[in-house]
Amino acid sequence: MTGSTRRSTRGIKVGALLAVAALTFTACGSSSDSSSGSSDGSASGAKSFGTVKMQYSWIKNEEFAGEYYAEKNGYYKDAGFTKVTGISGPDTGVAKLLSNKVDIALSDSASVGAAVSEQDAPLKIIAATFQKNPFTILSLKNKGNIATPKDLIGKKIGVQSSNASVFAAILKANDIDPKQVTVVPVEFDPTPLMKGEVDGFMAYLTNEAISVKMQGYDITNLPYADNGVPYVAETYTVTDEYLAKNKDKLKALLTAEIKGWSDVYKQSTDDTVALITKNYNAAAAADPKGSEKSFGALDPKKTAAGLEAEKKLISTSDTEANGLFTITPALKKQTVESLAAAGWKVTEDQLFDTSIIDEIYKENPDLKAYQP
Repeated sequence: MTGSTRRSTRGIKVGALLAVAALTFTACGSSSDSSSGSSDGSASGAKSFGTVKMQYSWIKNEEFAGEYYAEKNGYYKDAGFTKVTGISGPDTGVAKLLSNKVDIALSDSASVGAAVSEQDAPLKIIAATFQKNPFTILSLKNKGNIATPKDLIGKKIGVQSSNASVFAAILKANDIDPKQVTVVPVEFDPTPLMKGEVDGFMAYLTNEAISVKMQGYDITNLPYADNGVPYVAETYTVTDEYLAKNKDKLKALLTAEIKGWSDVYKQSTDDTVALITKNYNAAAAADPKGSEKSFGALDPKKTAAGLEAEKKLISTSDTEANGLFTITPALKKQTVESLAAAGWKVTEDQLFDTSIIDEIYKENPDLKAYQP
């Protein structure tokens, strides 16, 4: 993934997508066996869960390192799965979940919350990889140097149309009148920032902030999560129906995912980058017209930097205490409040059901120890 390219489908505006999703939602079975698992006949009595289709939010880069370890180290197999298929994005997964084309999606609370709020979509977030969302207002230290929300006042900020709602949220959360900021429509290429055409640029801590810095610029970040708009991202999301019918299956899957992401923290960055590159290259070779092929080869240095940036969003004092993917009551409340600031009103019960991840750690407290 290059710094000059960014996916519009990872933005927050989902109206057209949700309209399609609402039309295609049916009550038929999911894309894979909806049973909660059956005995494989072994002496251990372990269950066999068959296959799972998981929609990835983005291309097969460092964002899914934990999934690669879960496959490589046999955690999926040990959990009872014959195959876990990760489907390349970019895709919020909302429409595919509602049309039963995938079983689970790695999405984000903003896309899911918008679907629930606007379309009454029967979706639930059952766990979250990112405890902090990756949005930031990126600026150059020698120009905009936007270090606090109040620094936005009087500035020109480049905002993608798909991210307009979440940008409005940071203004509302910090009592800034929109008239005090000049919004400049941009795409996902940060060139306008580097050329000085805007003072700040809506970006990702895991992407453009790294790209611009790697090009030799001194940068300043204003992370949304630390400045009034905290919400979970890279969420494990399913339909209400799938959740009701497949709790054991989801429990087994999340357990394998926890083990995979624990390995991200326990293995060296070089080894993890090598595994990421292997999976990325395999995806590019398998689909010459796919997303990975269109983005070209991964930059190992940027991949490593992106991985380290993601690890800071995934691991917090809360996850160190409670385990990876858990969502505290406080963070649920903050997420719902952040979505409300963006214009999407949902309740915690409408958006979340974390009973499975809580049960996993209650039964397996040893899984909390993901740090080396």
